Amino acid sequence: MKTRLIDLLAVSALILTGCGTTGTQSQQPAHPGPITAGQHTRVDTKYGTVEGYLDDDVYTFKGIQYAKADRFMPPQAPDKFEGVRMCKLYGPKAPQRLDLVWRDNTQRDYNFGNQFVIEPMDEKSCLVLNVWTKGINDGKKRPVFIWIHGGGFATGSGHDLDCYEGRALADKGDIVTISINHRLNILGYIDLTALGGKYSQSVNLGMQDIVKALEWVRDNIEKFGGDPNQVTIGGQSGGGGKVSTILAMPSAKGLFKRAVVQSGSTLRVGDKEYSRKLGLAVLDELGVKPAQAEAKLGTFTYDELVAAGNRASRKIATAGVRAGFGPVMDGTIVAEQPFDPEASSISKDVPMLIGTDFNEFTFDISEEKTVDEVKAALTEKMGAEKAVKFMEEFKKAFPNEPAKAMLYMDTSFRSGAIKQAAAKSRQGGAPAYFYQFTWKPENNVLGASHGMELPFMFNNIAVQREMTGSSESAYKLADVISNYWLAFIKTGDPNCPGQPKWEPYNEQTGPCMILDNTCEMRYNHDKALIELATN
Repeated sequence: MKTRLIDLLAVSALILTGCGTTGTQSQQPAHPGPITAGQHTRVDTKYGTVEGYLDDDVYTFKGIQYAKADRFMPPQAPDKFEGVRMCKLYGPKAPQRLDLVWRDNTQRDYNFGNQFVIEPMDEKSCLVLNVWTKGINDGKKRPVFIWIHGGGFATGSGHDLDCYEGRALADKGDIVTISINHRLNILGYIDLTALGGKYSQSVNLGMQDIVKALEWVRDNIEKFGGDPNQVTIGGQSGGGGKVSTILAMPSAKGLFKRAVVQSGSTLRVGDKEYSRKLGLAVLDELGVKPAQAEAKLGTFTYDELVAAGNRASRKIATAGVRAGFGPVMDGTIVAEQPFDPEASSISKDVPMLIGTDFNEFTFDISEEKTVDEVKAALTEKMGAEKAVKFMEEFKKAFPNEPAKAMLYMDTSFRSGAIKQAAAKSRQGGAPAYFYQFTWKPENNVLGASHGMELPFMFNNIAVQREMTGSSESAYKLADVISNYWLAFIKTGDPNCPGQPKWEPYNEQTGPCMILDNTCEMRYNHDKALIELATN
């Protein structure tokens, strides 16, 4: 009895610190329970009653409408409804191109590893979210993790990768996991504020959608067993860019407490002068005069809008200005630049978890290279003197990596993440914790590529095996990394028992947690290398 009591106290201590149990069995129960639905899976939201289903011991709700919006207009609260709305299927995603799903065969390894889901698209009903929780209507206030998908600001959805499914993380950590869809590309990021009047707030619409989702969580999540005062937002790639941008949005202040940016550190967003010019150029390409906008903009198909947007972008593109549609600092919706020259004051008190993957957008690391071949390639790229120095610094930073890794490592994402962590640290507010994911799949050419950490932090190796493989080391590392993320979601500090102490970032020593089969803290290990590569 005494031994059993000690065991229970140990488990309780792990839960309180935000860390789950170790081992690989937590990912998939040996004997899953039944999937059921009915009155016992219903929740009364502010807008009406929704019915999900119980998957073993995790309540699952999919496709809940969190807002509505007319084309090119700010989102509004959804309509109230009578009766019971079935929320058991993922809702449609925002209209977008499909080249992330269908790629030519020169990109076959990337396409195979990521296994993007083909989903329906709909402009009018894409403002939906999904919820996973271990308790509903139970009065328990669980921490909430809101996932914002990648795909830049043009593509993606809350379920376009299987590993985004929030069930495993909700089950393991007893948290509420949420994923969201929002407007993208020209529908989400055209700037029509130069028209004034009805369109005076028609800018950063996709970002406004995300804030509306945060407001829905604030108003409804207690019924789903969540705590509206313990919300963490997180995202990878474009999702990390959206999280970075949200940190500079006054309307989002107080709607979340912590933030995670994975391979998407965005320091600056677009320029208002350019975005307004692009918006007017789109109208010109459509043959619409400003006075006709309200009557005519709703008559064009999505494909016609995209074609006009592409033509307008090409026409007004200038050197040093990235053409296209994305967030801009309009001074109201996005009030400040997120992290350049300094971190936005709006989110000074928000702890951050920031990091990148070792290879990022190199998706084939299989080709062997001799040292001489590596040196020749680097010399062609950066000159002889710089190439020699780069090789020296690389061996200091990554002594166990083969020479060919010098050609495959990421420097651009890493540079942005270092700058973001440094700006956050200089701010003197809440801490930033910094990581580099270096694990590579066994017998897999993908390396530590863009998004490779996703199945690990979601504890979803089983559903993304094409990407990670299914080795014992993968499951063990997923247990460790998901523990880190759960600890941060629960406390704002990723530290876990049994792992090296994870120190907050500072510019002087540059603490960085290396996430690999053996996790370890390193200090400014690649600072000189990244500076050399990016200057």
